Amino acid sequence: MPDATPISDASTSLQAWRLKLAYDGTDFAGWQVQPGLPTIQGSLASAIRSVTSEEVLPQGSGRTDAGVHALGQVVSLKLAVPIPPDNLKRALNRILPTSIRVLEAGIVAPEFHARRGVLSKTYRYTLFLCRPTKDVEEIVCSPERARWVWQYPAPLDVAAMMQAAERFVGTHDFTSFAANDPERKTRLEAESNAPDNIRTLYSSAWTLCGDELSYQVRGSGFLHHMVRNLVGTCVDVGAGRILATEMEKILVAKNRGAAGPTAPPQGLSLLEVEYGSEDLSDKDKRA
Repeated sequence: MPDATPISDASTSLQAWRLKLAYDGTDFAGWQVQPGLPTIQGSLASAIRSVTSEEVLPQGSGRTDAGVHALGQVVSLKLAVPIPPDNLKRALNRILPTSIRVLEAGIVAPEFHARRGVLSKTYRYTLFLCRPTKDVEEIVCSPERARWVWQYPAPLDVAAMMQAAERFVGTHDFTSFAANDPERKTRLEAESNAPDNIRTLYSSAWTLCGDELSYQVRGSGFLHHMVRNLVGTCVDVGAGRILATEMEKILVAKNRGAAGPTAPPQGLSLLEVEYGSEDLSDKDKRA
């Protein structure tokens, strides 16, 4: 989707902004604007319009799906109106729904764009283990927590899941873990780039803490539904449907059908997006 600039005189001096957002994606149809549906991008654009009277379409570091959350989504936009960063952050948070919060607002280098220059992204996926072992009664997940986890009803072999996750670390072709993404193909064709499903994962690990089992993964980038497909495959390992040693075979297959199912969206959160220092201005002013 092309960047949108304020509807104003072309000679108007624009300032580049970087926002850091957190949101509960439960009640939204994802990041990207969709006619007639509540979205994160649409809600933010509306709030910006109310504060500045400017029509802008903020660009996110990635487009989270319906039901997916974020604790560190990065957004770029350009504004003509001069406003202190702290004032912009405060004003947006007063207008936005409480399920969307602006954590940081800052003026950055003119060339900064949230989707470019990304060094890494970190995601976390959380399962609530309703029945960690066969000999315990089912544990009830609170309604509040249920918005952020996948409630899994059966015991899982966590050690096997940890072994499977370790095998994803490194540079691989992750075609087997990528959902079809027609929009990505269209974007790449427009940019004269060939689709490339090779990504590098720097860390990939499961952590058990009480009733919650969390998967945290940091990588150079992620394909459509890739994290949820990695999680679904690891859960199949934990349930005994796939062996941890089969991960290499699944990667080599380059076939979505070789991997496990897609985990539901509500357990997934975008934690952090990392950029090179050259992508931010030395005069970066944040609130």
